[in-house]
Amino acid sequence: MHTSPALVGRLDETRRIEALTAAARDGRGGALVVRGEAGIGKTALLDHAVRAAPSFRVVDAFGSEFEQELPYSGLHQLCVPLLEHLDDLPPRHRDALRVAFGMAEGTPGEFEVGLGVLGLMSAAARSQPLLCRVDDAQWLDGASAKVLRFLARRLATDPVALLFAVRIGERADEFDELPEVLLRGLTDDQARTLLAERSPFPLDDQVRDRLVAEAQGSPLALLELPRAGGFEPPDNSSVPAWIEHGFRARLTGLSGHARLLLILASADPTGDPGLLWSAAHHLGLDLTSTSAEAAGTGLAAFGHRVSFCHPLARSAVYRAAGDAERRTAHRALADATDPGTAPDRQAWHRAQACAGPDDEVAAQLDRCAARAQSRGGVAAAAAFLERSVALSLDPELRIERTLAAAQASFDAGATDKAIALLTTLDNAGLSELQRAQAELLRGRTAFARHRDGAGPMLMVSAARRLSTLDPQRARGWFLDALEMSLVVGRAGGVVGQVVAAARASAPASASPDLLDALLALVTDGYRAAAPLLRRAIDDDTTRARRPALATMVAVELWDPDTHAAITEWLVKTGRATGSPLLLRLGLAQKAVEAIVLTGDPGQALAATAEEAAVADATDAAPLLYHRLHLAAQRGRRDEFLQLAAAIAAEPDQAGWVTNLHATAATLHNGLADYPAALAAARRAVEPGGIFLIGPALPELVEAAVRCDEPAVAAEALATLAERTEASGTATGRGIAAYARGLVTGNENDYREAVDLLADGRLTPYLGRAHLLYGEWLRRQGRRRDCRVQLHTAYDLLETAGQDGFARRAADELRATGERVHSRSEHPYEKLTMQEVAVARLVGAGATSNEVAGQLFVSKRTVDAHLRSIFRKLGLTSRRQLRDHPELIGATRGNAYA
Repeated sequence: MHTSPALVGRLDETRRIEALTAAARDGRGGALVVRGEAGIGKTALLDHAVRAAPSFRVVDAFGSEFEQELPYSGLHQLCVPLLEHLDDLPPRHRDALRVAFGMAEGTPGEFEVGLGVLGLMSAAARSQPLLCRVDDAQWLDGASAKVLRFLARRLATDPVALLFAVRIGERADEFDELPEVLLRGLTDDQARTLLAERSPFPLDDQVRDRLVAEAQGSPLALLELPRAGGFEPPDNSSVPAWIEHGFRARLTGLSGHARLLLILASADPTGDPGLLWSAAHHLGLDLTSTSAEAAGTGLAAFGHRVSFCHPLARSAVYRAAGDAERRTAHRALADATDPGTAPDRQAWHRAQACAGPDDEVAAQLDRCAARAQSRGGVAAAAAFLERSVALSLDPELRIERTLAAAQASFDAGATDKAIALLTTLDNAGLSELQRAQAELLRGRTAFARHRDGAGPMLMVSAARRLSTLDPQRARGWFLDALEMSLVVGRAGGVVGQVVAAARASAPASASPDLLDALLALVTDGYRAAAPLLRRAIDDDTTRARRPALATMVAVELWDPDTHAAITEWLVKTGRATGSPLLLRLGLAQKAVEAIVLTGDPGQALAATAEEAAVADATDAAPLLYHRLHLAAQRGRRDEFLQLAAAIAAEPDQAGWVTNLHATAATLHNGLADYPAALAAARRAVEPGGIFLIGPALPELVEAAVRCDEPAVAAEALATLAERTEASGTATGRGIAAYARGLVTGNENDYREAVDLLADGRLTPYLGRAHLLYGEWLRRQGRRRDCRVQLHTAYDLLETAGQDGFARRAADELRATGERVHSRSEHPYEKLTMQEVAVARLVGAGATSNEVAGQLFVSKRTVDAHLRSIFRKLGLTSRRQLRDHPELIGATRGNAYA
């Protein structure tokens, strides 16, 4: 390992950095966050990394508190030196980066930008390991921070080391989960050693001890205070404030031109000397003498890049400037910035140069917000719009921009900021439409913060206000309120309140739509609502605008074909448009469909792995409900309980309470814990719910029969029969038939169930029909007949991953005297979830690059997964995966579709 000069008091920290670079040199990339107060030595450690890795190519970026509004500005700094590898990327990723960096028009998918950067760095690191340093990362723009967090978690197989310096006390949530080293102050002895080695002036013992006391362990303070001539700081000053004071002291005695040049440099975080010299020319500065005088302070260097000696030095110079000086600097930088290539940066400088309202600049910021929004910079759009509000003279424009800024802030997750903007609106000056829009936003922010009934009811109020102005749009808002109330759940009867309000106030529709269907389901019952529900989900508009509701309606209609069609549309549209929301919803539904309907646990695991990858790529929490189904169907009680606890603790998952109870009933029936199944199924069908009641009914019938609750079983069967008859699908009628057999004990019901479900697509339900039939036959003493049914049940359920129900079938067979041989471990059980996904995609013919793009990892990572898969499964080539898809579960269709 290369060794470099030791930093005083930083032995453990430098070892961590040297271990990071050594691992990256060996192809095991990673990331490390260096966290500490300003001046504590973070930048020195980033410099040490360069000395510790002399064979590495180094690229740098610097966060700036003055530039957080510009989307991808920090990422652009890091990637500019690597753009020579842009043509090595797949076209979609290359185009995403070009758009993100303002080199082309368009709307990049946020995870495509992440993959583009990952590919760019991977390509650059092929010939030489790469060290990426990001100083003051707490001030990165939000879009850059998300991409770099995405990148930091995907470097395990690339020779890339990523180092972040993050200041304590500043918001930097994006880096909280990454490995970190926390810098603390130097001890007094270490501080004396540092002064002895590095002080620019000779110090006697008394002065040295005073400096040690004043610096409070800050290395930068120790070195800067003597340079500033020493001072007696106020008792309430922080060490960074002392350091900034020392940097400001270097400005004393400078000519006005040199001072202005330094202020210009501090106001432009790009460090572009061409821009700085052009701005200085606009101000009439003598560049030769002025730059030499400014550089003589040691605060900044003017070379191929303009750089300050420390981030606090930049901050000190900018803060030392008066308001008029800062405005002058920003105005000159705006004049020097090319509006064609950097319109957002020019607008930002113009906004900072304004002493008061300016409608022209406000309009320019509006255009910046639109561009930021199209490039995925929602937080940046909110910041542009908020500044636009402050600069707006026209009262009507100010209202429109305030509403737009509040909406953008809400979309960016800044609900407190959205609420603060809404409170600035004077209702007396709002039109009725604007009042409705403001009330709608208040409802959404209230729901986001509290997950209670206040949000949906505010939405209802907004919809009522809109109903006379825009009836069709108002119906959409009523549907929003109803959908939101489903997430709130049954608590407080919110669903009922929203339904009552919608029935009383929603404008009539030209023809029945989804809102009418849901209102009928709640108030008139399933039989009356079924035709309306069918019409609603057959409408492509409903599927496109309300995909979550459409999939739930398909489940309630016992219609697996429509569910599959909606799922396929969600996945394909999500991929084509780059919409993470649609793609994640589609993948979750694909997982549910695979494990609950078609019995393909390999596909369920692969879809779950991909959903988790998309969630991670977009900085979102993975969805839980499909994992709940997977655990329940596979009979994994402990896993299920952990997921249930996570759902109970997470407000965003509160609306899945019915899903939780319905899947719990399935789990417990599979494990033959019928009292627990009965309790869960009863909770799933309690009044007040709308969806996922249907699937819970057959579970309730079975649990009630096993627990000797005939009245409960009969009532549940009646409700199930009403629903399945109204839906008219063979699936529903088949499930109702085996539930009826449980209650009546009529063999014809079991035979009918097997016949109706025998098309071979719904393996889990068919397996359960054979299981229940076999159990009934055994209890009738028909041993030979029951064995046929139970063997069929065991084969179907075991193949479909229904481990709990398969064990039930095996136990029944053993009770007849049969010997049941334990099946060998399924190949997919030997693999991690991500390895299952890689294996299925490669088995379907995908290349490593295609798999990397789909799972949001590098090609190196895919190849590493393949080596692990081959080792675990005893294979030697990709073709064996293609020729033997049964290794990873049944294949239905193209896994890559």
